[in-house]
Amino acid sequence: MFVDLPQELIVFSAGAFVLGWLLSAIVSGIKARRRATRRDPRDDRIRALQAELRVAQSDTGKSRKELERLEEEFKETTIGLERRDNVISEQQTRIEKIQSDLKYSVIKTRELRAELAERATENVHAEAKIREVETELSVAHASTDMIATGILDYRLAQDEEDEEQQSADEDEATRVSQSSH
Repeated sequence: MFVDLPQELIVFSAGAFVLGWLLSAIVSGIKARRRATRRDPRDDRIRALQAELRVAQSDTGKSRKELERLEEEFKETTIGLERRDNVISEQQTRIEKIQSDLKYSVIKTRELRAELAERATENVHAEAKIREVETELSVAHASTDMIATGILDYRLAQDEEDEEQQSADEDEATRVSQSSH
């Protein structure tokens, strides 16, 4: 079949084929040059995304360092808070103990004041009794002094009164006996 065709036609077909191939090579070369001068917007987008990725990775590294620093600060703060809570708990315990001691002291003070008031009252009563006893003693002492000096003679005065009473009783008894006879 190939052999039956005229020679010109074969050369013409081969020439057309070579010419087509040359034209396509020239066109693709021109297009390649245009592509080289004009970038594909997808390439720009890829480069922008790669740049954003590098920035994000560096920000992530910085953020991780900041996170580690903040975690250390958090641990220190937590330890400080625990210490402060312990101190507050100790202070609260001391305050409660002091309050209970204060309440006990107030109760004891009130009891002591009541006892002191009782003793003061007893002391006043005792002083009054002592004054009465001193007065009675001074009166008794004055009486004994008067008896000793002879100013006051109860014995003799009593004997005379008894004798007068007896003589009056005898007189009356005689009158009664005389009148009944």
